[in-house]
This record gives sequence, C-alpha cells and structure tokens, in this order.
Amino acid sequence: MVNIAVCILTTSDHNLSHQVKSFSVMEGESECLEGTQLQNNLDDDVVQEVLKTGTDLRQYSRQIEKELKEVENKSIKDYIKESQNIASLHNQIAACDSILERMESMLLSFQSDLGSISSEILYLQRKSVSMSQQLHNRQAVRGQLSQFIDDMAVSDALISGILDAAVTEKEFLVQLEILNHKINFVKEQSFKETKACHDVKDILEKLKIKAFTKIRAYLLEQIYRFRKPMTNYQVPQNTMLKYKFFYEFILSNERSVAQEVCHEYVDTMSKMYYSYFKSYSSRLAKLRYEEAATKDDLMGIEDMGAFRGSVLFYKTPLKHKSTVFTIGSRGDVLSAQLEAPVIVPHAAHKSEQRFPYEALFRSEQYCLVDNACREYLFLAEFFIVQGPQALELFNQILGKTLNLLVKNLETFVQDCYDAIALFLCIHLILRYQLMCHKRAVPALDRFWDTLQAVIWPRFEYIFRLNIQSIKDCDPTKFNKELGPHYITRRYAEFSAALVGISESFPSELVNRLLAELQEEVECFILRMAAIFPGRKEQLIFVINNYDMVLGVLMERTRDNSKEAESFREQFNTRSAEYVEEILSPHFGGILQFVKEGEVLVDKGQADELKNHEKKALALVQSFSAGWKRSLEELNREILSSFPNLVTGSSLLQLALTQLVQYYHRFQKLLTPNARAQLTNIHHIKVELKKYKTNF
Repeated sequence: MVNIAVCILTTSDHNLSHQVKSFSVMEGESECLEGTQLQNNLDDDVVQEVLKTGTDLRQYSRQIEKELKEVENKSIKDYIKESQNIASLHNQIAACDSILERMESMLLSFQSDLGSISSEILYLQRKSVSMSQQLHNRQAVRGQLSQFIDDMAVSDALISGILDAAVTEKEFLVQLEILNHKINFVKEQSFKETKACHDVKDILEKLKIKAFTKIRAYLLEQIYRFRKPMTNYQVPQNTMLKYKFFYEFILSNERSVAQEVCHEYVDTMSKMYYSYFKSYSSRLAKLRYEEAATKDDLMGIEDMGAFRGSVLFYKTPLKHKSTVFTIGSRGDVLSAQLEAPVIVPHAAHKSEQRFPYEALFRSEQYCLVDNACREYLFLAEFFIVQGPQALELFNQILGKTLNLLVKNLETFVQDCYDAIALFLCIHLILRYQLMCHKRAVPALDRFWDTLQAVIWPRFEYIFRLNIQSIKDCDPTKFNKELGPHYITRRYAEFSAALVGISESFPSELVNRLLAELQEEVECFILRMAAIFPGRKEQLIFVINNYDMVLGVLMERTRDNSKEAESFREQFNTRSAEYVEEILSPHFGGILQFVKEGEVLVDKGQADELKNHEKKALALVQSFSAGWKRSLEELNREILSSFPNLVTGSSLLQLALTQLVQYYHRFQKLLTPNARAQLTNIHHIKVELKKYKTNF
C-alpha cells in the first residue's frame, strides 16, 4: 500500500516534479514504472493462487476491498501525520521553482546580452579593419603629398642662398643642388599637367637665371686665370673640379651657357699648350750635342783617325762618335730616367749641359704624357664626356700641339743617322703608351702611332745603310792586325744595344735586320781573315773577333740570345781548330801518329802498328827531349796572341787538355818497348799545373 501511495503521490505531484526537472524528473519516472510492473506481477500470482484453491471470488473481492479501505485509512493517517513535512516540501519546491524561474530569465537575459555583444564585436572588427585601411591610405597619401609639397615649395633659404651667397660658399652649392632638383621636378610634373607648377614656375625660372649668371661669371673667371703667364694650370683646374656640379647644372638647364664655357676653355687651353710646348721644344733643341752623326758615320766606313796597331781604342773625327754604335748610359732613358723630372732648359743652359736627342725626346714626351693624361681625365670628369666625345674634346685642345711635336720629330728624323737614338725613341714611345693605358687614357694612341710611323722607316733605312757599308768595305785597306777589328767592335756594341733594348718589346723587323747584319759581319770577319797568309793567324783573328762580340753580347744581353748562341758556336768551332793548329808545330808527329794509328785499329789492322815502332820510338825520344820547352812556347804564343787574357788562358788550358788526351791515345798505340821509354804522364800533369791561371 505504501508503494501505491508513493506512486499516487508521485503521480499527483507529477506536474510539480515536471517543473523541478533539473533535480529528479527522470529518476521519479523510473521508480514509478518499476513499482507498477512489480505490482502487476504480484496480482498475477494472487489470482493464480485463488484459482488453484477454489476460493469464492466475491468473498475474495470484499476482502480485498476491505483491505484496501484499511490501507487507505492508514495511508490518510500517515499523510495527515506527515502533512507538515509535505507542506514544507511543497514550499521548498515552490521556492526552488521560483529560483529556477528567475535563473532561467536571468540566463535568457544573459543570452540576449551576449548575442548583442557578439554582433557589436563583429561590427567593431569590421570598423577597425576599415579604419586601418583608411589610416594606411591617408598615411601613403600624406607621405606622397608631403614629399610633393617639399619638392614643389620654394623656401626662403633657397632664395637667399641663390641670391645672396657667394659662388664659392658651401651654402650656394647646397642650395644649387636643391634648385636643380626642384627645376627637374617641376619640369616632370608639368608634363602631367599638375596645376601647382604654375605657382612656382616663375620664381624657379628667375632663380635659375640668377644661378646661371653667377656660375658663368665664376667659371669664365677661372678659365681666364689660365691665360696669365707662369701660371700653374693645375691649381685652377683643381678649383674647377671642386665645383664641377656648376657645369653639370648649366649643362642640364641651359646648354648655350655650357657650350660657351666649354668653348672658352678649349680655346684658352689649346693656345696655352701650343705656346708652352713650342717654347719648350725650341729651348730643348738648343741643348742637343752640336755634333751629330752623318752618312759618313756608318759601321763599315773606314776610321781614318784610328791608331794603327791599337786593337782596343779608336779615334774618330766625330767627338761623340762612340755613341753612334755604343749605348753606354743612353739606355737609362728607358729605366732610371723614364719617369725622372723633365729637363729644365734654362738650368741646363746655365750649367752648359748637353744631351743626346733621345734624352731631350724623353723629357718632351714625358712632359706631354703628364699634361695630356691630366687634361684628359679633367675633361672626362668636369665636362662629363666619355669615349668619342672625350677624344674629340681632347683633340680640339691638344691637336695643334701634337701636330707641332710630330713636325719637330720629322725635322730631326730626315737628317738623322743615329739608329740607336731612333730605336730608343721608339721604345720610349712604347713605354709611355703603356703608361697612358695604365692611367686609362687612350687619347694619345693615334699620336704614338704617328710618331712610330715617322721613326721606323728612317730607322730601317739607316740600318740598311750600315749593312751595306760593311758589305762594301775593302778588307785590303785595313792594317793586318790580329786583334778585334773596330768594325767588329762597332757591330758588337750596336747589336748588343739593340738586342738589350728590344728584350721588353721584341720586333720582327729588328730581328730580321739584326740577322742580316750578323751575316754580313761574319762574312766581313772571314774576308778580313783571308788577308792573313797563315791558317793560324787567320784563326787568331777570327777567334779574337768572335770573342770580343761574344763578350759584349753576354755582358749586355741575355746569355741565351740568338746572336750570343750563334757566335758561341762559331767561337767553339774555331777554338778547337786553333788548338789543333797550335799543337801541330810542337807535337804534330804525335798527333799524326795517333790519327793514323787509330784508323788502323778501327780497320782491325792493329798488328801493322808494330811496323811503325821505329817511328814511334823517334817520336817518344823527341817528345821526352823537348816537351817542357814546347809547353813554355805554347804558353807564350797563346797568351801573346789574344788580348783578352781570359780567352787566352782558356785556349791554353784547352790546348793542354787536348795534348793530354792525345798523349793517352798515343800511349795506347805504342808497343811495350816504346811505352817503357815514354815520359810518365804524372810528370807531365805536374808540369801542366804551372800553367793554370786564376782568370
């Protein structure tokens, strides 16, 4: 019954329980269903039991009804008894329901508020993005507009700087750069039809005209300073380079003014350079040696003033004739003096100094290189020109001066017979051309080519005159002297000079001419040797001349030069022949016996040597009797035949070495009897040591 009551209570209070669904709605429903199912199961069991026992159903029903009545009464009593608790529970449930209702309304209010906040946040986000884009756009416009205003506006500082500041003041240069920028900017904006240009165009034009006026006056003043006598033109040039923006400004804004300044500078510098080099060249010409080589000062021309009998020193009618074939210290113009200070004419005139032509040519050309390189670089930097434009401007300034120098060289060359001077000038040109290229100045290349075109034909002409003079000379007109001939000495000095000079810049033409000259000199030496009756004298003459040539070449050039190698080969061949010739008068029998005996041995007829034992014994006795005296005569004869003691000593040692070799070979061919009578080789070697020199 209690369960039924609980179920009823639960059922009766179902609506209340439905309201308090946050606590136990689902739980109550579950318990009710379980109670109903249990009760149904019990009723089924009771009915089955009644049916089994056969009980009267009416009686059973009344009994059940009675029981239900009792349970109901009892239940009412229990309900009444618990009425206060139930009322309290009802009140609590009502209070909870009220609280929950307020919470529900509050939560619904919160939900509504949150929805509105979310929409406001989205609105604010979209508005923030829009404002950020607007800010970015305004900042971009502000920057461009601010820059535009700065570029367009003409400040008081700009006006006062252009109008009041001196040209040489830094403020003027700064404001001029600003003005140039504004002029270019307004010009650019005017093409875009910007209306603001009309507001500043007039004032900028006036400032530009004022700037032109001041700049033009200043630049022309600087240019006029070049016209003053004794002016160091590097000073005004350096001053102009400090303000090279002046020319850039007028060139970009008023070409007529720029052309006027450029024309004035070109005209002034052209006259200044021409006047300077004309005066300098004429004064240098007065410092040249008074005597000059002529067509009578060729290599093969007879030296009528030579001391007869002398082999080392010669006199000529020309005071400085030695310089025609000997380079001496003249080669210093290509090395130590190449970049030396130029010759100062009035100082040299006071000290009565005189110079060969190449020294004067070096001074003149180095002065030209120094000035021309500086001028070209100045033109390129100040007048803002490059390539053909720079070359054209350079030629306008220095063209007349360069033509003057070419004519001066032509005047000298047409009467020149000094091949070394011309060759030195050619190599000075090559070195100065290289110097210009290192300074990045190509402006003088055509000038250098012109100078070489003037010199080379004359050089070849003089060279061939010397070759022909050797070919035409008559050996019979010279004294019969065994020492080096002065023509050979001239050749040696001349050839060494040209070979030494051309080592840095080889020339096929020079090599070919030297080969022709060498061939003629060798022929001349052989023709001169032919005037001596004896072969020994011929060999002495040839060796002396070859030795002298070889010594000069090795001293002045590389050891491996073609000329040195050729003469060394000739010298060695003639030396070997001379040794055979000098040994023959003293030991000819032994030499002949060795040669004949070795032929028999080579043919396999060594037994035939026994038949020559008598001859061998005679040779042994003759050698033993006079070998020491023969050595003394050899020593005296060889050393007296060769002025060069080193050569004489080397030939003596070569002869003694050859003698020892022949002696060994002779010893091998002798019979035991003859060999026993032969002088001990060790005695001979001890004696030979006496003739060893320290040269």
